[in-house]
Amino acid sequence: MITHKKNTPQVEYHALMQAGELKPDIDQANAVNALERLHEELTHYSPSGIRKRNWLSRLFSHTDGTPEPPSGIYLFGGVGRGKSMLMDLFYETAPLSKKQRIHFQEFMLDVHAHLKAWHSLSTQERKLALSDISRDRKIDLDDPIPAIAHQIASTTTLLCFDELQITDIADAMVVTRLFQELFDQGVVVVSTSNRAPDELYKNGLNRHRFIPFIDRIKERMEIIPLNGPIDYRYDRLKGVETYFHPVNDVTTAALSTIFFRLTDRNIEDRDKVPSGELIVQGRKLFVPKSARGVAVFSFKRLCANPLGAADYLAVAKAYHTVIMVAIPQFTHENASEATRFMHFIDALYEYNVKFLCSAAAPPEQLYRSGNIGFEFERVISRLMEMQSNDYLVRGHGKLPPKSA
Repeated sequence: MITHKKNTPQVEYHALMQAGELKPDIDQANAVNALERLHEELTHYSPSGIRKRNWLSRLFSHTDGTPEPPSGIYLFGGVGRGKSMLMDLFYETAPLSKKQRIHFQEFMLDVHAHLKAWHSLSTQERKLALSDISRDRKIDLDDPIPAIAHQIASTTTLLCFDELQITDIADAMVVTRLFQELFDQGVVVVSTSNRAPDELYKNGLNRHRFIPFIDRIKERMEIIPLNGPIDYRYDRLKGVETYFHPVNDVTTAALSTIFFRLTDRNIEDRDKVPSGELIVQGRKLFVPKSARGVAVFSFKRLCANPLGAADYLAVAKAYHTVIMVAIPQFTHENASEATRFMHFIDALYEYNVKFLCSAAAPPEQLYRSGNIGFEFERVISRLMEMQSNDYLVRGHGKLPPKSA
């Protein structure tokens, strides 16, 4: 009788090795071993007992007999070392139905939308939202964090974050308390980051108030570095043209080929590429194609519609690579579109997003006439720089604030 190996991170990883998609890498092998460990533990894990524990039992470190949740995993290292790829292997094989994989910045945008919505609720509506957890503990009705954590935990046992990073005090304060609640309710977290835990929010305002979050990560997650010798993301972009002109079937096909190369998908599966959405100030921003941190937009969708800086920053935070199709030349007739494109490029540049596009003309010929020619020179300069090797090897994300 033929027996088949079950679908696990190790099985999938070895298949990629045998196919020549990956090269031997000790750090990756260590990470896969940890992910395999967590895969096995999740097979027999149910957080229901943990979520029913009252606040008193939590004080005594599970002396009520409830088992500890499995330790999550925190993968960190330089750009292109395979962090997202390994997490995807783990997520796709994870033996759970209640699981979610989301870019960290997209998650935070959603959390802030919930925080805003909470303040519009009446006292009675807040009591109703907290009814399931207020039986076991005293809840402050002005504090939305327990309700948000409970909502997440009720639908998600495994939470996978891509590119965890903290760049402002608002996020720092929210995640410190939110993750405490999520861990206490038995949610298992797997995350990737370009930074080691101790480097998160380094030199940030009031960072001492963020230290408990770092300590909690170290306590509840296995910390694994990924600093192997191969930059897979850069390898796939090295020598590849990133700025195509003019706009025609040939340049569109070239961008399509690069998208499938960057996302480890077969071009024959073009109809299976998922779409996505971002929550921006309570609104939904549709993403036509989205996979493994790469998003595809038409120029018309992002710049002909009345979007603003908040939308473009949301895109820049959520995706390490953006492909834009059919950028036109700019004149006084499409001045508003030129202004939006300028803000869009500024947002991508601020977060070191890799940018590939098809355009009607080379960068220096994009702006033909209008009233923002001087300002648009910055866009031209950045478009040129974004094609350079120095830019392509930068890690995704806003640089941390410098110390005074």
